[in-house]
Amino acid sequence: MRSAGVLHVDTEVVVPFFDVDSMDVVWHGHYVKYLEIARCALLELIGHDYAQMKAAGYVWPVIDLQLRYARAARFGQRLTVRASLVEWQNRLKIHYVISDTGSGERLTRASTVQVAVRLADGAMQLVSPSALVNAVEACISACVSSDHP
Repeated sequence: MRSAGVLHVDTEVVVPFFDVDSMDVVWHGHYVKYLEIARCALLELIGHDYAQMKAAGYVWPVIDLQLRYARAARFGQRLTVRASLVEWQNRLKIHYVISDTGSGERLTRASTVQVAVRLADGAMQLVSPSALVNAVEACISACVSSDHP
């Protein structure tokens, strides 16, 4: 069973015309873009977005991406992309669910794993930098006190 995560955000995406292929469905590669939109919203919630990661001296490349398609998304469809933080101490693991906003029907399930790489020397870190860990823990505390899931 997939972990629900300790924090999550829901982001709405409306499928633009330029994301559909000749079969009138979203081309499979565009789903990665929808995940990135939701991941950025989650990082903003945490208070440690990509600019702050870089300022702290790290970049966070995606080293693993998994997607499972159940149904195709189509032009003009409103999608809800839920990004849920699953791991953060040693790596950043996020689970995603893309669903139809109106019906709630699940269309896609995905996960990404990112690791910290120190900008100074390009060394991959085996433990997440304290700036991220502290931001996540502060957000968890703040969200628990405000009843945010």
